[in-house]
Amino acid sequence: MIINLISGPRNISTALMYSFAQRPDTRVIDEPFYGNYLLRYDPDHPGKKEIIAQMETDLDRIVAGIAQRAKQAEEGEGRNLTFVKNMGHHLLDMDTSFLLSYLNVFLIRDPAPLIASLDQILPDIGLRDVGLSRQSELFSELSASGVKTPVVIDSHDVLKDPPRMLEKICIALSITFSDKMLSWKKGEIHDPVPWVDAWYKNVLNSTGFEKQPTSTRPFPKRYRALLESCMPHYEFLKSHALTP
Repeated sequence: MIINLISGPRNISTALMYSFAQRPDTRVIDEPFYGNYLLRYDPDHPGKKEIIAQMETDLDRIVAGIAQRAKQAEEGEGRNLTFVKNMGHHLLDMDTSFLLSYLNVFLIRDPAPLIASLDQILPDIGLRDVGLSRQSELFSELSASGVKTPVVIDSHDVLKDPPRMLEKICIALSITFSDKMLSWKKGEIHDPVPWVDAWYKNVLNSTGFEKQPTSTRPFPKRYRALLESCMPHYEFLKSHALTP
C-alpha cells in the first residue's frame, strides 16, 4: 500500500516522512518528482543542476519506479507500506490518475509563516511556489473521483499534539499507530537525496516534532498580495482537515 503525502514547502513534510520511517512496516521515498519539476519549470532552486542530473526526470519512469520500490519493499523487505513524500506543485501538467491507487494525505500550513520561511531560500516567490493552489486542485479532483476521500492535516495541529494527531492520521489511513513514530535519531537520512543540505537543516538537527523558533519570523510585506491569493486555498483545505 502506498501512502502519498501531498505537501507544500517549508512545512513539516520531512519530519512526517521521518516519523513514518520509524515504522518497521514502512519504506519512504523522498520527492521523486522534484527533478522533473526543476527540469520543466526551471525555478531558481539551490542545487538545481545536481538534482536534475541525479534524479529520474521521465514522468512514466518515475511513476513506475515508485511502484517498483513499493513492490520491492513488500516482497523483499516485508514492508507492506511505502510512504511517498511529494510537493503538490511538483505534480503539475501531468496525468495524475496514478494517484487514484494511493492513499493520499494533504499536509497544509498557514501561508503567512510558510511564505516567510520560503523567503529565506527562494529569491522571488509566486503562487506556484507556495503550492496551496495546486493542493486544493488535487484535493478537489481526488474527492470527485469516487475513491476514498483524501486525508487533510494541518502542521500546526500536528506540532501542538503529535501523539494525538499521528494516531488520528493512522486511524484515517486504517493502519495501526506506533509510538515509534514520535521520535528519531538526530542526523538520520532515510532516502538520500541531493537537496539535504539546502532544505533539511532543521529536521536533521531534530529528534522529533518540534516548532522551530524561526516560525515566528516577521511576514515580508511585499508578499501581501500573494498571501491574499493563497488564503482561499488554505481555508478550503482547512475546512476538510482532521480536528485536533
